[in-house]
Amino acid sequence: MVTGILHQLIPLMVSVSWTPRFLKPVVSQMPFTTAFDSAEHLVHLAVVSQLANKRQGTQKAKTRSEVSGGGRKPWKQKGTGHARQGSTRSPQWTGGGVVFAPTPRDYTIKLNKKERKLALKSALTSRVNENKFIVVDELKFDEIKTKKFQNVLNNLKVSRALVVVGDDSANAVKSARNIPAVKTAFVNTINVYDILKYNTVVATKTAVAAIEEVYA
Repeated sequence: MVTGILHQLIPLMVSVSWTPRFLKPVVSQMPFTTAFDSAEHLVHLAVVSQLANKRQGTQKAKTRSEVSGGGRKPWKQKGTGHARQGSTRSPQWTGGGVVFAPTPRDYTIKLNKKERKLALKSALTSRVNENKFIVVDELKFDEIKTKKFQNVLNNLKVSRALVVVGDDSANAVKSARNIPAVKTAFVNTINVYDILKYNTVVATKTAVAAIEEVYA
């Protein structure tokens, strides 16, 4: 059973009167630019970095020098009526090598700690400014039940959501894992990509307090 939802599951939008420290607008001293423009660029870099770092980079194809065979000239240079050929492993041949074949590589894009922190702050701030950050007292279930979690989302009028919970919400996490448009996350696993991917961020008070402590 869900207990302690603020105002009988009516969403409490984070307002100026109760805005966590980390959600306050980021002030930058950079000349000739605004803090929002700078953070927007870092948000883009954070998303690109996260997607790039997911790539395995194990693609591989063989060039003509790596394909087995083809050492003998298929026919003499002149007098056959055919176009001249030096190897049956040239790219134009079936079974030949690949032109500019892809090789394994590392796609990792690194951001320093300050950039990652500022990008996350900016993403969370954008959700607050758009009134898409909902704070509830807690999300606790006495049993694992997807239907009950869906009822919570319906009461909050949320369809696609990133739900940030504390370590004491194991049943809530398991109840939400079968809902395609919902992803649950702990404080130490939230990231810029998920915040932007889902329309609304739903967080418990304990999660918000932990985010303040870690990222403020």
